[in-house]
Amino acid sequence: MSSPTASAAPAEPASVDTPALTMAGVSKIYGRDEQQVTALDEVDLTVASDEMVVLIGPSGSGKTTLLTVAGALLRATSGTVRVGDVDLGDLGDGKLSAFRRDRIGFVFQSVNLVPFLTARENLLAVRQFGGGRIDRAARERADQLLDELGLADRSKNLPSQLSGGQKQRVAIGRALMNDPDLVLIDEPTSALDSKLGQQVMELLHREIKQRGVAAIVVTHDERVIDFGDRTVEIVDGALQ
Repeated sequence: MSSPTASAAPAEPASVDTPALTMAGVSKIYGRDEQQVTALDEVDLTVASDEMVVLIGPSGSGKTTLLTVAGALLRATSGTVRVGDVDLGDLGDGKLSAFRRDRIGFVFQSVNLVPFLTARENLLAVRQFGGGRIDRAARERADQLLDELGLADRSKNLPSQLSGGQKQRVAIGRALMNDPDLVLIDEPTSALDSKLGQQVMELLHREIKQRGVAAIVVTHDERVIDFGDRTVEIVDGALQ
């Protein structure tokens, strides 16, 4: 992940009336000529500032690509992606990295916790991405989130000492650490049994709604659909 330039300042959060995400005519194409693959095909999607959207579709349909483009991990081949009032196409790599750190949270399917950091340190590490500081406020924020997630007594545990559900909760806390406007969540229940999956989704829904932030949840799990404000289907890179 690129470090922001010295002049890169965090963008101001968008107003509550501004959509958290606007994708207009967004395409993502890999390869060239005969090897060309269209992963996203002129996608139009708007997510309100306090909305949880569940994104479904068959394997290879473009769900994860949509998340990575919306979250500024990949640039669109064409079209416009706006997070709040910021056009991601207007940001250079350094400013894009800082923006991603400050305004977007991620919960990856593979969890991706740093194995040699404790649960608390995994949350605090988010503040260091792009040169942020770990100060008293950051430590208090991490402790607050771990307490809310039922992990106060696990704050000093390494990921290898946590259960699957506990790891997923740490990942949720990490995604919320910088008070993002938009949280992008990839298959949050895929590695969990039915009971744990239900618990994680209840917790995730509560945390998202209490904070009034927007979220997109990619899933193959039909039970997750009930937690969304609406469901959007993608097939062959196009929204249905």
